Amino acid sequence: MKKLSLLLLLVIATSFSLLAQDAPNPTLNTAIRKHGMEKSQVMDIASWVCDVYGPRLTGSPMLDKATDWAQKTLKDWGMSNVHLEAWGPFGRGWEFSHFEMHATAPSYFPIIAYPKAWSPSTKGLVSGEVIYLQADDEADLEKYKGKLKGKFVFLDTIRTINEWFDAPAKRLVAEDLLNMANAPAPGRRPDRDFNRLGGFSFNQKLFKFIVAEDPLAVIDRGFKGDLGTVFVSGARADEGRVQDPKAKVIPQATMSVEHYNRIFRLMQKGIPVTLSMELKATYTNPDGMEHNIIAEIPGSDLKDEVVMLGAHFDSWHTGTGATDNGAGSAVMMEASRIILETIKETGIKPRRTIRLALWTGEEQGLLGSRGYVKDHYANTSPEGTIQSLKEAEQSKISGYFNLDNGTGKVRGVYLQGNPGVMPIFRAWLDPFKDLGATTLTMQNTGGTDHQSFDAAGIPGFQFIQEPVAYSTRTHHSNMDNWDHLVADDLKQAATVIASFVLHTAMRDEKLPRKATELKAGSN
Repeated sequence: MKKLSLLLLLVIATSFSLLAQDAPNPTLNTAIRKHGMEKSQVMDIASWVCDVYGPRLTGSPMLDKATDWAQKTLKDWGMSNVHLEAWGPFGRGWEFSHFEMHATAPSYFPIIAYPKAWSPSTKGLVSGEVIYLQADDEADLEKYKGKLKGKFVFLDTIRTINEWFDAPAKRLVAEDLLNMANAPAPGRRPDRDFNRLGGFSFNQKLFKFIVAEDPLAVIDRGFKGDLGTVFVSGARADEGRVQDPKAKVIPQATMSVEHYNRIFRLMQKGIPVTLSMELKATYTNPDGMEHNIIAEIPGSDLKDEVVMLGAHFDSWHTGTGATDNGAGSAVMMEASRIILETIKETGIKPRRTIRLALWTGEEQGLLGSRGYVKDHYANTSPEGTIQSLKEAEQSKISGYFNLDNGTGKVRGVYLQGNPGVMPIFRAWLDPFKDLGATTLTMQNTGGTDHQSFDAAGIPGFQFIQEPVAYSTRTHHSNMDNWDHLVADDLKQAATVIASFVLHTAMRDEKLPRKATELKAGSN
């Protein structure tokens, strides 16, 4: 009983110590709120990122211009050690300067479509008949041999369109947040036997066959999008990465579903359809390397330790990369500016160094952040899996905070299976209940740069955000523009994140880490 009582007292004492250490500083939060909510610059930052320097495809000249602007802006604000860090090789970049597509027979109509990134130029304005390639296996391909040259190849069937009876944008309601808060800790990801995924293997053979047949272009209509919204990403090569200068690529485009369906229905009626198309595109980035943008706010007594915040700066090419991820980049730049202003106003300096990172190559597989983690925190295999840690450096980073889910306000944090941070983050969220930031979930979330840090045993977090119309309208689409950013949401996000980052920098201890064993080949 005595041992049990002593253990209970120790737990209670530890809890009180933790609560005392992590009680939010009201002086800091007051200044953060003033500069974040009342004197915000986030929408102007976003306009520079998107309107002036968008889109920002990795390897493109516009990304280089955006990178120069970001460095100058961060220096003008007073951030230190502003510099670029190379990663790669990435391969060739791409930009297009002209695109048009029309139906010319059996009657004329203009077509809404966009080229896929890394598609080469057409040989001027080209014209040809549409052919639908229907193949389930290699045997089916034989009947198309010698029949695709000079044609526009359709790969998809008709996609049924359902009218919108509910708004495409939504907010998280109390039930959504409760379900997230009650979700259990994530389990181990199941193993997958990629050798048995025959569909993936056939798709590779299908595209190699099509490229060899040399049609005018390959056209798809995407798996979502309507009412003129077109979701577009990158082209495919005959084999390997499309960024490889040796890869063979033919023109490819994504058409609005309504226009695609109309053409398909005409062909079903036995009526031939002729299209015309012109694409002018250039391959760029001759040295094949890319760069992340790094900037710092120096720490004081714990300056050798670091807390990081970041977002990916690159985008796709059809919109201006606003919700993906000009919003996240603008918010993280704004959060850094808020922290600088808070330091000036209060005279309270962060103990740890605060490091901002704007990543590139995220859209091609978290390449920029993975390159950074490889250079600083982990040894990796040629395939990119983590084999061991660079413990001297890895032990000095307290945590990494990321934003990359659109324009929606911050509603809380995905804890990424790390229970140790729950009481800390709960204390830091409490002052922002009036702004709607209330929820902590043990769940993981994926698809963005915090995963690079989490894989290296570093506490890495993505914030829970309102979905708004991210998945239904803007993510990777031609409608991903500044007009779909919500000012009040971005102000709130920058304010909450500035507080989290600054309080992480002020703690006596680094953030708790997950009790996980890093194994060779883990990712």
